[in-house]
Amino acid sequence: MSVDLVKTVDAIRKRLQSARLSGKIIGLVPTMGALHRGHFRLIKEARQDCNCVVVSIFVNPHQFGPGEDFEHYPGTLESDLAHCEELSVDVVFAPRVEEMYPREQLTFVEVAKLGDYLCGPHRPGHFKGVARVVLKLFNIVQPDRAYFGEKDAQQLAIVRRMVQDLNIPVDIVSVSTVRESDGLAISSRNQYLGRKERQRVPVLYRVLQIAKEQIQAGETGSQHILRKALRVLEEEPLVEVEYFEVVDPEQMHPVSKVVGSVRVCAAIRIGSARLIDNILCERE
Repeated sequence: MSVDLVKTVDAIRKRLQSARLSGKIIGLVPTMGALHRGHFRLIKEARQDCNCVVVSIFVNPHQFGPGEDFEHYPGTLESDLAHCEELSVDVVFAPRVEEMYPREQLTFVEVAKLGDYLCGPHRPGHFKGVARVVLKLFNIVQPDRAYFGEKDAQQLAIVRRMVQDLNIPVDIVSVSTVRESDGLAISSRNQYLGRKERQRVPVLYRVLQIAKEQIQAGETGSQHILRKALRVLEEEPLVEVEYFEVVDPEQMHPVSKVVGSVRVCAAIRIGSARLIDNILCERE
């Protein structure tokens, strides 16, 4: 099987027309390329569920802020296509920026409140850019299902709410985080880590586990949970903590007390890399 590479909106719509008319279930895996094992799991889930799998590869300039890594974000289209072919992807949609944004954009979509905490204050406009490009992809591809990783939990919550509020006929499927053997969540940005930095970053997952263990042991006070975990992070001189919070898993705002399910979310900077991770926790 050879994967089809499509680069225009008209071409992807024509390519999917017969699949849609024949009643095939179309699955979309939105990516920015530089595909890794985390993306592979998304694609495998889509391949298992759907008759037609589309992977989009588009580095969206509108979700990068000033001084972020848009200009240096890894572009590996040739190897990405090879991976997609190995994973039996039907179509890769890889438009140019001019194709997705052919004119000044005067229409926006923004999900209020869910971006008020965590990454939102540190990346102004980021989630507005994410919501816009995801909505455009949904309108262009018109998938039945779309697949997102739980590593980007805040993004996932925002996309879910957008779909619910705007009555978009797409099922949002969340897929668990893929990790290295030492717990580090796999990310395209891990390649920014130097050798010493790579040795230290597993502390991020370790402190999330510390928080989870406290919650499962019956601790309900968020500040107590966070203090114990933060003490471990503070022992790492290379790590700068951007945020560390216990949040409601749907609203993504901090909670002072653990009741039912919560998500512990963290972001750190180490060297030139900014890394995020999270873990879902429930009291036993």
